Amino acid sequence: MTAVLSDLETPCLLLDEAQMQHNIMRMQSRLNDLGVSFRPHAKTSKCPEVVRAQIAAGARGITVSTLKEAEHFLAAGINDILYAVAIVPARFDAALRLIRAGLNLTLLLDSVDAAAQLSAHGQAHGVDYRVFIEIDTDGHRSGIAPEDPLLLAVAAALTTSESSGTVKAGAHLAGVMTHAGSSYALNTPEALATMAEQERAGCVRAAQRLREAGHACEVVSVGSTPTALSARNLQGVTEVRAGVYVFFDLVMAGTGVCTPREIALSVLCRVIGHRPETGWIITDAGWMAMSRDRGTGKQAHDWGYGQVCDVQGTPIAGLAFNDANQEHGVLHWQGDPQTDLTARFPIGSLLRIVPNHACATGAQHERYQVLAAGARIKASWPRFGGW
Repeated sequence: MTAVLSDLETPCLLLDEAQMQHNIMRMQSRLNDLGVSFRPHAKTSKCPEVVRAQIAAGARGITVSTLKEAEHFLAAGINDILYAVAIVPARFDAALRLIRAGLNLTLLLDSVDAAAQLSAHGQAHGVDYRVFIEIDTDGHRSGIAPEDPLLLAVAAALTTSESSGTVKAGAHLAGVMTHAGSSYALNTPEALATMAEQERAGCVRAAQRLREAGHACEVVSVGSTPTALSARNLQGVTEVRAGVYVFFDLVMAGTGVCTPREIALSVLCRVIGHRPETGWIITDAGWMAMSRDRGTGKQAHDWGYGQVCDVQGTPIAGLAFNDANQEHGVLHWQGDPQTDLTARFPIGSLLRIVPNHACATGAQHERYQVLAAGARIKASWPRFGGW
């Protein structure tokens, strides 16, 4: 397809393919230099075309946050997938179906109960589940602290038995995984490097304890976009995961790992009204187009619902996206009060909004309109959602 921006129905999601490719190569080259494998998190894009570009650059397998993602990517020919959310019994059968369909699936857990139940399920159905234990290295969310006695108890609850003398069934430990999500709240190179080392050291220590107790622990998997781009040493780590780097967003810019100009994603919208007495410009991109994520609210610069740019993607000084309704974006003019807003931003004119959180904004849309040179649309790439 070939189209120009003015041909598009708004609001819609724009993807700058050249910037995306630059972001992909930046991360892949860095991890190649650090000597580790890269398993990107596909929840950011939920798009086979994007993931194929990551794999073409050198990624080895992908990470997902839902089994629906795993199903879609398996259908697209990608068969090495880590499901990086703790598995629960209600999802065992879905995981089993994917494995029987040919997926090399790794599951995650952090409790004795889940380990025992998954082992029993594998033995009952003649499969040997491949499992990572989730490690908590920063107190951010789930997982087991590296020195917690629970770590060895969970590993001991993963059991595999021989069936008919040849087939192994149950669940076995393949590695450990951590995610330093608290890195999103940092904003200096020193703090990010310190968190990256804390993430690395904690996960490596957990693997060491498991090995010392006699458990195989082949994989040591760490990662978040800020720590992956800030780590100075990944000794003992075998793979890194990161997701939002592929597009970047304003939260990542706030941490300092990218600039707003490096963000590959934006939402195209149209001006649909004015309130001159309040300095408001109304667009057709409210929180349904941008999401309710106000992740920059705790950072040094609060972008509201996103950074407002002109149709070429150049930021507009003095125009802030401070309020949003479901289908209405309310932009606040903070520049020269004598500016004729109806003349500068006429009805029907196009604007672009750079998102706070690429994953959340992407989830509001069904496809990417892929930008080529000259602000032309070269393709439309579907993305999926749901669970």
